[in-house]
Amino acid sequence: MTIAEVSKKYDLTPETLRYYERIGLMNNVPRNKNGIRNYDEKSCSRIEFIKCMRSAGVEIEILMEYMSLFEKGKSTVGARKSLLEEQREKLLEKQKKINETIDRLNYKIELYEEIEKGKRKDFTEDL
Repeated sequence: MTIAEVSKKYDLTPETLRYYERIGLMNNVPRNKNGIRNYDEKSCSRIEFIKCMRSAGVEIEILMEYMSLFEKGKSTVGARKSLLEEQREKLLEKQKKINETIDRLNYKIELYEEIEKGKRKDFTEDL
């Protein structure tokens, strides 16, 4: 796949894909005989992983460290696992905070619905 096709498929700009190469997240992207990028299944799988991690808020520096370890092979499995476990813990904490915020929003929305329906007359505005 060309960079334009990959860009469209994964909703990333070509500049972002080139940036990922420059910083080491996308090593060894295959190229055709004219030197044009020709993303293969392995490259696309890596893009999917990066995009998934980034959408969850995993920092670029963490991904760079992970990919660097990945490139070194099986001897780094433990370190990669630890890195992913740390990120999972951070995401679980973030998820807990998001759930707390959703609960609070649900409470406020239910309160306002009761007020709108006239079911609640003892309303005092609070945050």
